[in-house]
Parts: sequence; C-alpha cells; structure tokens
Amino acid sequence: MPLAPDVERLLRMLAANDRTGPKGVGDVAERRRMLLRLTQMAGEAGPCAVEARDLQAPGPAEPIRLRVYSPPEASPAAVVYVHGGGWVAGGLETHDGLCRRLAASSRASFIAVDYRLAPEHRFPAALDDALAAVCWTARHCEALDIDPGRLAVAGDSVGAGLAAAVAQSPRAPQLALQVLICPILDVAGESPSRRAFADGFFVDAATLAQDVRDYWGGEPDLRDPRLSPLLASDLSRQPAALIHAAEYDPFRDEAQTYAARLARAGVAAQFVLWPGMIHYFYALPRAIAGAAAAIDAIGAGIGRSLA
Repeated sequence: MPLAPDVERLLRMLAANDRTGPKGVGDVAERRRMLLRLTQMAGEAGPCAVEARDLQAPGPAEPIRLRVYSPPEASPAAVVYVHGGGWVAGGLETHDGLCRRLAASSRASFIAVDYRLAPEHRFPAALDDALAAVCWTARHCEALDIDPGRLAVAGDSVGAGLAAAVAQSPRAPQLALQVLICPILDVAGESPSRRAFADGFFVDAATLAQDVRDYWGGEPDLRDPRLSPLLASDLSRQPAALIHAAEYDPFRDEAQTYAARLARAGVAAQFVLWPGMIHYFYALPRAIAGAAAAIDAIGAGIGRSLA
C-alpha cells in the first residue's frame, strides 16, 4: 500500500529541517539533539499509571543506568529493553513514552537499558552493557518480583540488533522471548528494501554507514554476528521471536529473513509487517496516527507470549 499520508507529511517535514548535512554526515551531538527533539515533538508521555524508577546495575566498565517500568496489576513477566538510535543517540528519555505504553499493553515490567553510546564508547560497549543488564536482571528476578521463566529481551532499530545479539550470546541467561521492532540485523545488507528505501525514508544509507563507523571506530567487520546477527551460523538455540517491520523501512527484508531463518532452525518466530509505515514509526504516535495502536498490539503480543 502507499505511504500513510501522515507518514508522508512527516518525511517532508524532516527533509525540510535536516541539519545533519549532505547525506546524513553530521556531528553526533546534533544527531542526539535531533532525535530528542523529534521524540519530544512527535512522541508521547505514555500512560501515567505506569510507575517508573531508576536503578543501577554493575557494568563491564561503569555502572549501567536502568529504568524499571511497572504497570498496574503487573504480571511476573519482564522485558529488558534496548533502545535504538544508531548506537550513537537515544536513551532513557527518547524511549520513555514507548516503554511506558509497551509495559501497559503487555502488563509486563519493562527494564530499559541506558547503554554507553558511540563514538565515546566503541564496539562492543553497547552490546556488553545490554548483555550485562540482561544477566543482572536474571540474577535479581526475586528482588524484582520477576518469574525467571518469563524473562525476555527486546529492542528497536539497532537496539533490536543488540537484543538479537544478546540472545545469541553464550553468556546470556535462558530467555523466554526476543522482541525485535524494525531491527537492523545485517549492517552490510543489500536487500531489495535497502535499495528501494536507501534515501528519504527516515534512515538514509549514508547515515547508517556513518553510525557504523562511529560505533566500530575503524574498518568494521560487517560480518561479525555481534554487529550483524542475521549472519550467525546457527540459530537453533534461540528463544522464540516476535519480529515487527515497517513496509517502507530499508531494514524490512532482513527482519523477514531473520524470522524465516529462525523458523527453519525450529524456533517459533512470528513476523508482522506494518503497511504504509517507516522506520521508527512506533515511537511517533503524535505524528503518525497508527503508531499507538501498533504499539498496543505489539505489547499485547508480548503479554500473550509471556503468559
């Protein structure tokens, strides 16, 4: 189907206000400011009934800030959430409303991870922090009122790629579920959706390439599964997966391919395509009419899977 009209309007507005320079090559501080401004303008506060509290967990280099979201009448299930933002932007504030809505619609506790960002902290700092947060949560299930058999990892965009890499890690605890929202799973991918939506659909190819350089800090090994989880050789021991993609997202095809590979490996994997949508649509409900309903549906699916 065609782009949703409000999505098309948003893309025109973003193009008119782009300050990152030619083809997305701009400084990281501006990238961070732009993502925060966009979220403040087009995101939402989320359900006020969801309580939030900040904690710290030991990290491989420094303490990791976590934000725990507890919905009313929460189930014993919990989801460790890894935010998107190209490894260089995003954080607890940009994804606060999204985590609140997901917690409310799933009735699971959400634990958002404020991992270290590039280029100040290079690969694999973000992955190491995400894995440490998941392992810490698994060790503290009793204190957090979590059923260890109902622990999941989730994320969006590069955060979904990090979540998938966490699930693949031999050091990860046993997980009941992985939830990948518009995941970036093959940084060197050349799929039809990458070619069709390489420019003008929220994340340009040049922007991703710059993000990879900022994250890796040198000539990246694009086939490293910690960076490109789609390229892992064995997926047979992965947790069940809920994978959501947007129709006009450059990363749509790799999300679908990952779901298919998991299924062929004997892993329960559900793939959902959101028509007329773009990358990051789920975080912009004040600008995109269908975003809130999509997140509620994603949350409901998480709740059913962790019941």
